[in-house]
Amino acid sequence: MEEAKEFLQLNKEEAESVSRLTIHPHRLGFQCSFYEDFALRGIRVDSVQPGFVSCTFRVPPRLTDKSGNLATGAVANLVDEVGGAIVHVEGLTMNVSVDMSISFLGTAKVNDELQITSKVLGRRGSYSGTIVLVRNKVTGELIAEGRHSLFDKHGSKL
Repeated sequence: MEEAKEFLQLNKEEAESVSRLTIHPHRLGFQCSFYEDFALRGIRVDSVQPGFVSCTFRVPPRLTDKSGNLATGAVANLVDEVGGAIVHVEGLTMNVSVDMSISFLGTAKVNDELQITSKVLGRRGSYSGTIVLVRNKVTGELIAEGRHSLFDKHGSKL
């Protein structure tokens, strides 16, 4: 633990550099957060139909693990974001993720182009279920399959 603390400790020059940073508050609904920009920058929406969305995403170096594969956390984030987007109602806050189950079936490398599809499995009251498939767009290999359950705290009927 001490080794980790020491590794993360800033030297004087780094600390001064960080102290000069100006970080403006995030304006919800008007701009992407740092997290959204970091995790989703580059995603393209290819097709939208009722209950279905298809996106393309090229794997960037920033989202890979030490083996050069798309990190499992990045895949989970894609399942969360694309699965949540399919049941989102414009003008309302995002639904709350209740459960995600992800099967990791393959790997993707830097610059692999992925096709990410999300489909609504069903709705009951304020509860929605989606399935998200992440495929290598060139080979068709299934990288991951995620099931995502969400709760709409506004109770909107779609």
